[in-house]
Amino acid sequence: MATTETKSPLRYLDPVVLQKTKSLELVARQVVEGMRVGHHKSPLKGFSTEFAQHRQYVQGDELKHVDWRVYARTGRYYVKLFEAETNFSANLLLDASRSMHYASGKTSKLEYAKVMAASLAHLIIGQHDSAGLAVFDGALRSYIPPKGTTGIIRTIAEELARTEGVPRTNVGSILHEFARRIPRRGVVILFSDLFDHVDQFIAGINHLRFRGHNVIVFHTLDHHEIEFPFDGTYKFRGLEEDGEIVTQPKRIRAAYLEELKKFVQQLQKACERTQTDYILVDTSRPVEQVLSEYLIGRMRVLAR
Repeated sequence: MATTETKSPLRYLDPVVLQKTKSLELVARQVVEGMRVGHHKSPLKGFSTEFAQHRQYVQGDELKHVDWRVYARTGRYYVKLFEAETNFSANLLLDASRSMHYASGKTSKLEYAKVMAASLAHLIIGQHDSAGLAVFDGALRSYIPPKGTTGIIRTIAEELARTEGVPRTNVGSILHEFARRIPRRGVVILFSDLFDHVDQFIAGINHLRFRGHNVIVFHTLDHHEIEFPFDGTYKFRGLEEDGEIVTQPKRIRAAYLEELKKFVQQLQKACERTQTDYILVDTSRPVEQVLSEYLIGRMRVLAR
């Protein structure tokens, strides 16, 4: 379902406070400030940390750095040494296909994803790294290469302001394109409802990981798509030109939820196999909660 508000540059629904009077830049700044937890000022740090070499364990080394696979093979303790780059580049990939316009409430999946993307761009630039934006549907529609200057946030926000949905999605081909396009290993962050061919999506993720990129997938779904709370008789219209169907949702709810469960599990398992971060996003939740939970969880994993 497409939103009906007038599109002026930098004007958006704020999924957190549901106001139309604030620019996306300001909304992103408020989201980021709300995400700050204690002293964790750089929750994305660690993405650019790359393995360099081993050295033999000495007393005082942290056990979390011991390479247990080497120990299992040799019977000797070695620790992993890492090289942390001073800067990493993040490409934010936004799915702008027609299905992303669906909204059971005041905020569509597309608008919600825009705020997530802008918030992460703000966070990344704030920790002196680089961020860029790609908008796609059936093909790549626009691309802003990553930069580390504060002005890139406004550039990204202005591009988001121009973004509208078109009928088809082709997530898999976009991931392949970026695997070929990005010369330096970095972070690829995808915002999509993933209503596409699952096998092609998985192949695209595999390609990115094979090229050494860290990948994060924010699987963005409306609350009604997750819970299917409809009652009575409804006409469901495909937002990507898939026709219409009239039915009583109560009769198909169990089957729908089972298919959704299988769909999500297939995506989760595929991401687990490639060490890709997968986050199922319910757009009824505040953006800062979703992002904070993910980033805090990631910091805990890195600290192990």
